[in-house]
Amino acid sequence: MPEREQLDRVGRESAESAHPGRRLSELVEQAARCTDDCCGASGMVSDSGPERPAAVTHPDLAGLVAVQLRSGDGPLPAALERGEPVDSADLLREERWPEYRAVALGAGVRSSVTLPFRRSGLTVALSLYSFRPHTLQNVPHGPARALGDLAATCIVRDRSYRAALSELDQLGAALRSRPVVDQACGMVMHVLGCDADAAFTVLRRISQGTNRKLSDVASAVVQKRGRGLERELVSLSS
Repeated sequence: MPEREQLDRVGRESAESAHPGRRLSELVEQAARCTDDCCGASGMVSDSGPERPAAVTHPDLAGLVAVQLRSGDGPLPAALERGEPVDSADLLREERWPEYRAVALGAGVRSSVTLPFRRSGLTVALSLYSFRPHTLQNVPHGPARALGDLAATCIVRDRSYRAALSELDQLGAALRSRPVVDQACGMVMHVLGCDADAAFTVLRRISQGTNRKLSDVASAVVQKRGRGLERELVSLSS
């Protein structure tokens, strides 16, 4: 498959439906296919949060990711720390990362390379593996790098899109509750003989004091038409 077609396929999903796990699955599958002598790939998103979405092209590769995260040692942690590619041309002769080497060689993996892609506070780490030594030297300059760059950009864009949707939902909820809050403020103004700012402050104090949403407090005031609230409102306004 031509490199341009692979890039287009990764970027085709809309931000509405894309999830980091889906982006990573697409990335590792395409990166493995477009890299010569590659027997599989893994990908992970790392940021300041506790969750680290990951994807692998074969279940056996999950152990390679797990042992590195558990031990904190291996090409993956090294690439995340340095922000640059980390490889091993021949794991049989490698002296670093003993636990990672043992698991990799047990799975028949002889060489690997991990590429980090940093964007806006997160890092996408793409690891490629081969059954043969000295076969992945050109990966940092090949199509897998372009795929990783695009995937990292898409994941950041997806997160920004979801954050914007959440903000819009919150704004919509605030706008929907505004009429009832205004009505409640009018009733409080009538009961207490105060201005609009003081009435809103009273509602907010009730909300905080009773651990209820401001809109719920306002709805209760409106439903009761202010009746029975005079004493409570006066005490809160003092």
